[in-house]
Amino acid sequence: MAEEEANQLKSKGNKFLQEGDFGKAIECYSEAIELCPKNHVLFSNRSAAFAKQEKYSEALVDAKRTVELNPQWGKGYSRLGAALTYLGRYAEAKQAYEDGLKYDADNEQLKSGLEDVKSRITTSSSNRQKRASPFDSADVQAKLLADPSTKEFMKDPEFLEILNNIKSNPDMLGMYINDPRVMQALGVILGINIQTAGGQGASQSQDDLPNPKPKEEKAESKTKTEEATEVDTRTESQKEAENEKESGNAAYKKKDFDTALKHYGKAIELDPENIAYYTNRAAVYFEQKKYEDCIKQCEEAVEVGRKNKAEYKAIAKALSRIGNAYAKMEVFDKAMRYYDLSLAEFRSPDVIKRADELKKLMKDKERLEYIDKDKAEEERVKGNELFSQGKYPEAIKHYTEALRRNPDDARVYSNRAACYTKLAEFRLAIKDCDDCLKINPDFVKGHLRKAGALLAVKENRKAQDAYKKALELDPNCQEAKEGLNKSMYARYSADPEQRKREAMQDPEVQSIMMDPAMRMILEQMQEDPRAATEHLRNPEIAMKIKKLMDAGILSMK
Repeated sequence: MAEEEANQLKSKGNKFLQEGDFGKAIECYSEAIELCPKNHVLFSNRSAAFAKQEKYSEALVDAKRTVELNPQWGKGYSRLGAALTYLGRYAEAKQAYEDGLKYDADNEQLKSGLEDVKSRITTSSSNRQKRASPFDSADVQAKLLADPSTKEFMKDPEFLEILNNIKSNPDMLGMYINDPRVMQALGVILGINIQTAGGQGASQSQDDLPNPKPKEEKAESKTKTEEATEVDTRTESQKEAENEKESGNAAYKKKDFDTALKHYGKAIELDPENIAYYTNRAAVYFEQKKYEDCIKQCEEAVEVGRKNKAEYKAIAKALSRIGNAYAKMEVFDKAMRYYDLSLAEFRSPDVIKRADELKKLMKDKERLEYIDKDKAEEERVKGNELFSQGKYPEAIKHYTEALRRNPDDARVYSNRAACYTKLAEFRLAIKDCDDCLKINPDFVKGHLRKAGALLAVKENRKAQDAYKKALELDPNCQEAKEGLNKSMYARYSADPEQRKREAMQDPEVQSIMMDPAMRMILEQMQEDPRAATEHLRNPEIAMKIKKLMDAGILSMK
């Protein structure tokens, strides 16, 4: 039912997209995604609609989700490449197109997109060579470190990354033009005093940057008062708004949230173009657990920020706070989407960490919701039937599904290991046996199958140990007895060098060889064979020497 309704919404969205009504198309696709959040086509279509609206960060997030949901679908990589190209991230776009062509070599969109982005890379590189950038100067860092107004910036990894971005691509200067640090740095490099706007640029978040100190004027005609004074270009209304914000911050720290809301609200009335006041008020709603109000306030903050060209970091903060609110409401898909949107604006380490934690939580939740022991048993029985018919690849599919439904069934790991052994995939068989024995260390068949696979890859000592373990659990097991004899014969009849290599994989042998005291004893025995008699009187040393002799590492005449 949900899928049918989602398809109807998709059709409506497609129609709106064709008619150029991109907003309504996005609404339709979003409603459809609510119903079918795993449908990659819906994310692909919404990515296209966002791109038409020139909302390229949103287009990128949906394109990434498309590829995650269906990594082998060429069109997803086409969407990803297009979004990255629009954002000027040409190297990443080129990689996206190339990745897509690995799965869909004849896709014309991917081919043309790749050619286009290659051309852009060439042109961009040529333009950079022709165009001198103030940030290309060899003494840029020295200038910025020497100037008191930019010295502290050079300790910030984020600022250093911005500098590198602008240096590698001068076109990116426009992306950071609203960052007062970048403008201050540009002024220092060029040797001029660049004033930033007092309103939007002066207060972007609760963690406002201090106003940079004015450079010392060398002109003798200026008075001392003029040299010490920096012109404040803010309006009286903006100054009052800043005072209200400070009062709101003080109330917030005291957890007097109602008072904080009043001050932030007043700040917005006085200066409605400053994104910081909206995000601060949203922070209060978050603390009050009014998550829907928090989301609504942050959405308004993003709208105001984009309209007034706020810093990317400020917009990213509002988007991540929406993600936090959705996470608290346990609407994880939406939380993840807003974290991705935030990271498309600014790569905050805290948001990256929260996004990674949420991804893990979502995977664990999805895995737990999928568990169904009755269905797991049905799949196991189907696997057994196919195994008995010699249809091992088909049996593996059912055993794998059984493990997804019930990952704690040791028998299924053992059964799948038997399939892998039949297909000569011995390493996979060993891994499944290890997983089987983690769940049930006393499962005899698991040890036997592991031993057989180890024997096949000529790890004879380990095979011997596995057969011994099976015999400890079942002293009358004929298969274990025969296997032990076979592994011992294979071990001692093996090429001496191979035997030594295998022995050196034994942790006990490694420990003996790394023991300084034992190494000294072995050196003494080599120099003076009579010393062996003395050392062999010590039972502990005698046992270690016997271990090395059994391994073929040491021989005595």
